[in-house]
Amino acid sequence: MTTNEMQGVSPSGEIDPELHVVFPGRGLPTGAGWQWIAEGWTLFTRAPLMWIVGIILTGLVMIALGFIPILGNIAFQLLQPVITGGFMVAARSLEKGEEFELEHLLQGFSRRLGPLLIVGLLFMLAWVAIIVVVAIVAGAAWLGLAGFGDPSEALASMAAEPFTILLWVLVIMALGVPLTAAYWFAPALVMMHDVRPVTAMKESFFACFRNILPFLLYGIVMLVAAILAVIPFGLGMLVWFPLAIASTYVAYRQIFTE
Repeated sequence: MTTNEMQGVSPSGEIDPELHVVFPGRGLPTGAGWQWIAEGWTLFTRAPLMWIVGIILTGLVMIALGFIPILGNIAFQLLQPVITGGFMVAARSLEKGEEFELEHLLQGFSRRLGPLLIVGLLFMLAWVAIIVVVAIVAGAAWLGLAGFGDPSEALASMAAEPFTILLWVLVIMALGVPLTAAYWFAPALVMMHDVRPVTAMKESFFACFRNILPFLLYGIVMLVAAILAVIPFGLGMLVWFPLAIASTYVAYRQIFTE
């Protein structure tokens, strides 16, 4: 595979001569998973109030859109990469020793709106496809059982069988993990380097599986942190979400940039 370099964009929207993206993304040792969290925490502590305010504002947008049936949920799904792109700009600003400003969160709307929306659309459509596939398989299984008796009894039998429910959950997870891998770094690559949406998702996919061990460690630690975060009435999530975003930025920098 060939290595390609592209210049990045600074928080002000200008070319950042210090930020170059390199494809394919590099593989890192297992311990990198913990390093992402540790350095992400450092970025959070540089402007904790602004991180929390940004998360609260995002939550308010989600709540407001939630009042619009169906279309509101679709809109928020499409906007997630746009919002994430803004947080990537804020993280870059903190990394350079500058401020976290609320206007950073709007950079995705002003600079990369179209491509980031496409990332959100592709991600959403892929999830819809997964749900449809699982529904078709489950429906076929139900029809097979219903052919030998009462359909309602067949449905009740499937719902009452723990193994069946676990099987569908595992199928959804098996299909969802590769999709999440394709999405993970895509907003950062599109936002910071103007990479095309499909290319960004492809590079993100391979980079995640190239770093499966660091991600395994990262996922375990973040899962434990999430469990602890919801104990105090869920208030800890105001810290967990910024840490998740900041650590994702750190991972993107270590995997994709010089």
